[in-house]
Amino acid sequence: MLKQFSAVLPLLVFGMISCQSKPTSTDKKADTAAVTQQSEAPAAEVKLATGPVDNAAVLARKQVPILCYHQIRDWKATDSKNAKDYIVQIAAFKEHIKMLADSGYHTILPDQLYNYLTTGAALPKKPIMLTFDDTDLDQYTIAAPELKKYGFKAVYFVMTVSLGRPHYMTPEMVKSLSDAGNVIASHTWDHHRVDKYTHNGELKIIGKNGKITTKPVDDWVTQIDKPTKKLEEITGKKIEYFAYPFGIWKPPVLPELNKKGFRMAFQLADKRDPNYPLLTVRRILDSGYWSAKTLSNSIRNSF
Repeated sequence: MLKQFSAVLPLLVFGMISCQSKPTSTDKKADTAAVTQQSEAPAAEVKLATGPVDNAAVLARKQVPILCYHQIRDWKATDSKNAKDYIVQIAAFKEHIKMLADSGYHTILPDQLYNYLTTGAALPKKPIMLTFDDTDLDQYTIAAPELKKYGFKAVYFVMTVSLGRPHYMTPEMVKSLSDAGNVIASHTWDHHRVDKYTHNGELKIIGKNGKITTKPVDDWVTQIDKPTKKLEEITGKKIEYFAYPFGIWKPPVLPELNKKGFRMAFQLADKRDPNYPLLTVRRILDSGYWSAKTLSNSIRNSF
């Protein structure tokens, strides 16, 4: 899969291959304020269920609504029509979150969802999970403080190549979110599709003199193992959940992903795999085009 990339190319284009384009400015005062806002007590720890999983029982249980977000910012003239589907404007995001609170939804986290799906463990009335992909800075400076107003927690799927780069979160921000009781989870190194991974890849390296050399690459190590280890070092916690880049998966990758020890993996709206329902958990996008009412209707109709 990596034959077409040089050693430096991913660092130049990772922003292009993540789900959408990034904002062009950073409010450092907002960054500082958000760091302060996240330093609150974590949620109560949930004891994870153990033992074998009955896939049929998992599939039989009613699905819990799970929302997927990317960027929380106002649209720009340069945003494409497709991009706007993934960009929820700030005022709209606040309206959507308020609607969820006013409607009586309670946010849950992956450990709770895992226990419910595998054992039927009780959940709060009207449970919902909020997830954020790609590590965008606005998830920390805008989204997280808004969620805090309502006592909501979320899952942040982090793409580790972006950490500390302009318009993305820093490792310190990720740690702050984790310490505040949110869940940090894996979203690969640089957002390459999981169904393209190989254990026998080849990386092209372009030297200063223009000479091209190659070295063997294991995509599963680059995209899964190393990012998982990095996030565990940052948070001090085991990373047990994963989101597919672009929401794309195919059945052949599921046994391989299962070997990596993830308890659950999250896609978008495709049908779940009958043999690996916990590795194909469904989410829906909260579209940038939706009103709060449209979102409410979509949640009821989709799950």
